[in-house]
Amino acid sequence: MKTRQLGSSGLEVSALGFGCMGLSFGYGPPTDTRTGVDLIRAAVDRGVTFFDTAEVYGPWINEEVVGEALAPVRDRVQIATKFGFNIGDDGQNLGGLNSRPERIRQVAEASLKRLRTDRIDLFYQHRVDPAVPMEDVAGAVRDLITEGKVAHFGMSEAGADAIRRAHAVQPVAALQSEYSLFWREPEEAILPLLEDLGIGFVPFSPLGKGFLTGAITAETRFDAGDFRNSVPRFDEANRQANLALVEQLKLIAADKGTTPAQIALAWLLDQKPWIVPIPGTTKLHRLEENLGGAEVVLSPSDLAAIEARLGEIDLIGERYPPAAQAMINR
Repeated sequence: MKTRQLGSSGLEVSALGFGCMGLSFGYGPPTDTRTGVDLIRAAVDRGVTFFDTAEVYGPWINEEVVGEALAPVRDRVQIATKFGFNIGDDGQNLGGLNSRPERIRQVAEASLKRLRTDRIDLFYQHRVDPAVPMEDVAGAVRDLITEGKVAHFGMSEAGADAIRRAHAVQPVAALQSEYSLFWREPEEAILPLLEDLGIGFVPFSPLGKGFLTGAITAETRFDAGDFRNSVPRFDEANRQANLALVEQLKLIAADKGTTPAQIALAWLLDQKPWIVPIPGTTKLHRLEENLGGAEVVLSPSDLAAIEARLGEIDLIGERYPPAAQAMINR
């Protein structure tokens, strides 16, 4: 696995990371701990060095699985986790956001224990908290960096103004937001800003929450606990309309002798050298398929063909239900 630097921060990671959320949260019943640990270690064995989790995934369970899996290889990997949601001391998600400086420190201390480590390589603000000035948030993380408990500061789903304000206090190493052939909004204002400031970009849901694999149809029924049941872009009528994108992606993949998922990941990697997607999965064969995307070579003519065939397809549906959409900082 080749490596990349996230912007000008000096944080070097594998070209593809591993998004661990789905092992414990969001996509139906969680995997058992042993299965999750084994899959994460399989990723390490295949060259992945960058693993993404968060306190809210569970809450807490995902960090515990990641910590157990990576403890034996801690010095070979980089771990990213997040603060910012309102989680009670009993692990209940109380709803809303909480990025008060004292809460940031509390989350960091607890995450360090669950992750079985002495430092967090990349500590993201999970969502911008309108009740707390960005300068206070960045200052709190700066203090943790000074103490050696955190190595780098990151933000997630943040808008341009918030990024600039935070970066002026403590350099932001990476922004994590959704980006894929299924959601290209970051191209409008965010990617140029990140390039200007020297900030890396970590796309989550680089396979469109599974849609770009080609395994989801209009008739697919998700588990009752799968958050995609509440995502407008995934309602049956919208999926039916959006399949036009997947059908074209399948044709492109067939021409290249790859899979749709591998084309989608290779396309992302070709957008900027400081982009590091973090696909997730619960299955070993999907992990291996995803990692194969880093080996797919797309020529300029391939990229032009993808743009011509996919760029004009209008996709339908919001990517979050209203309550979650309201938390996205613009």
